[in-house]
Amino acid sequence: MSQPVTMRDIAERAGVAVSTVSRALANPDRISPTTRQAVLTAARELGYRPSSRPAAARGSVALVIPDITNPFYFEIIRGSQERLRDTGYTQLLIDAEESPHAELAALESIIGSSAGAVLAATRLTDEQVLDVAGRLPLVTVNRRVDGVPSVLADTPSAFGQAIDHLVSYGHRRVCYVSGPEGSATNRRRWAAVQAAAERTGVEAVRIGPFTPKPDSGAAAADALLASGATAGLAFNDILAIGMLRRLAARGVSVPRDLSLVGCDDIFGADFCSPPLTTITAPTRQVGGEATAMLLALAAGVEPRLGWTLELPVHLTIRESTGPAPS
Repeated sequence: MSQPVTMRDIAERAGVAVSTVSRALANPDRISPTTRQAVLTAARELGYRPSSRPAAARGSVALVIPDITNPFYFEIIRGSQERLRDTGYTQLLIDAEESPHAELAALESIIGSSAGAVLAATRLTDEQVLDVAGRLPLVTVNRRVDGVPSVLADTPSAFGQAIDHLVSYGHRRVCYVSGPEGSATNRRRWAAVQAAAERTGVEAVRIGPFTPKPDSGAAAADALLASGATAGLAFNDILAIGMLRRLAARGVSVPRDLSLVGCDDIFGADFCSPPLTTITAPTRQVGGEATAMLLALAAGVEPRLGWTLELPVHLTIRESTGPAPS
């Protein structure tokens, strides 16, 4: 059996980018007539057949998350549910278990039976996202892929705020505790730490990657102590809370001996020991706006707030950060 034709095949035949193919097939009015015709001709010559999505089968909207046990996604789920209320759509919740293979398989399985999908922190490559977007309406959360609508919480900018906060306390060597290598958000946060460190004249090092789960916190805390940094910035709160437990077990006082910053301000971040300094994002709004975008896309109209929506975040200072040790 021959392999199915992909958007990359069409892009190579037409001499354009994969994102251009995605737009030409899903949103033809956003592409010049000449380019659109080149893409359609290449698709026809290669025998490309997008999967059909019968209107009668459009009763659900999928929300794909990488880890259902991570409290960060609870508010995204709730925001999406609130937006779907009274629309006639039901929410289909998919846990990809931090696996790009499981995520892609789940998306392939709902083509033709769902109105579309919101990808919260997708682990797919840009090419995979674009290929699926040509067959199923998609909106990404915290991931920018040209040609695919997205909702972004500007957490990288708040990592810059966190560096400024730590510098004000006299920290001169900080450590970024990395999340999954396949996470675009992780790469953006590390880049923001590097830029802020260069701007403020502090040294920034990186450890990891670590799976963003509490059980990874022990190894992350040990690596942070070995780095020689006086402050750590964790990929997310789940990882940071696991690190706090390990540091306490080793007799390390936070923030007297070491400062720690998390990200996401999940439920529990304010009453762990000590309460965690973290980055707060409007996660419920993120879920609602991403779902609204998807419904517009599925209906064939432009989202009311445009194709990329970036929401502000801020640093919430609690007791896990303090003066650098002497």
